[in-house]
Amino acid sequence: MKKLSLIIPAYNEEEVLPQLIERLNEVSQHLSNYQFQFLFINDGSSDNTLELLKELNKKDKRMQYVDLSRNFGKETAMLAGFDYANGDGIVILDADLQHPPEVIEEMINWWEQGYEDVYAVRKKREGETFFKIWTSKLYYKIVQKMTPEKVIPQAGDFRLLDKKCIYALRQLREKERYTKGMYGWIGFKKKEITYFAEERAAGETKWKWSNLFKLAIDGITSYSTVPLKVWSYIGFTISVLAFIFLAVETIKTIVFGTDAAGYPTLLAAILFLGGIQLISLGVIGEYLGRVFVETKGRPAYFIRESSEFDESEKEEDK
Repeated sequence: MKKLSLIIPAYNEEEVLPQLIERLNEVSQHLSNYQFQFLFINDGSSDNTLELLKELNKKDKRMQYVDLSRNFGKETAMLAGFDYANGDGIVILDADLQHPPEVIEEMINWWEQGYEDVYAVRKKREGETFFKIWTSKLYYKIVQKMTPEKVIPQAGDFRLLDKKCIYALRQLREKERYTKGMYGWIGFKKKEITYFAEERAAGETKWKWSNLFKLAIDGITSYSTVPLKVWSYIGFTISVLAFIFLAVETIKTIVFGTDAAGYPTLLAAILFLGGIQLISLGVIGEYLGRVFVETKGRPAYFIRESSEFDESEKEEDK
């Protein structure tokens, strides 16, 4: 029998866990010709999420958990899941039930036909504002123009990956992670399916606008050097315009003389050029900061405790 590992990052999800477990059990009963590993990554929860996971593990050994030493964020939690998952296929699933577990059966059908990355694309978003949907579409358009790898709009982490894909993702150990870009970078045979995103079943969303903005910046700077090139072009263009302006002013002074006028223009030019320089330095700083973080060589995460695993199939403290 083939084994499927479901990686489920969880951060303060005690309210939704009972509903999630019920639906996972229904799916696994329907797919009785597969073995299942339900791998929860507790990402530093401050509620009773860990205690519930321990109780679930006592009742059902398929329910396994890895407790991170603190909140590292979803991207790092998924990396921990890649390290500890031992199935022939791996499904990444949100704990809030916005990813309906029932879609897994369709993913398996395409996986059995030879596809190695079966990703689910949202056709509808329940409970999200027009502004958030619009900004999401705009962001994906910008990212796609900046990176050579194909980035699928509305395709998140909800997907089934063959173990060959997981072996590849395990080798990508950068700290500032943008896994959505990694899926395209590693390649492999892909298949798109669609689903309707449900509203969060219980609890509150953990994604704030600041988190989404950071994720967006990581997505752009992790897979493209276009911002650096853009500011090189802007700097060159401004230099040419400044040279032309200087030449014009020099000729005017020689021909018509000079006076004390022009202070507002001079001030505006100084402020404009100063602003451009600060923005360009900020872009360079984003890349330099990532180089600084990576050169430290720190592990991506630490484990406080975990359920029992086969020691030959896990990689600790990566």
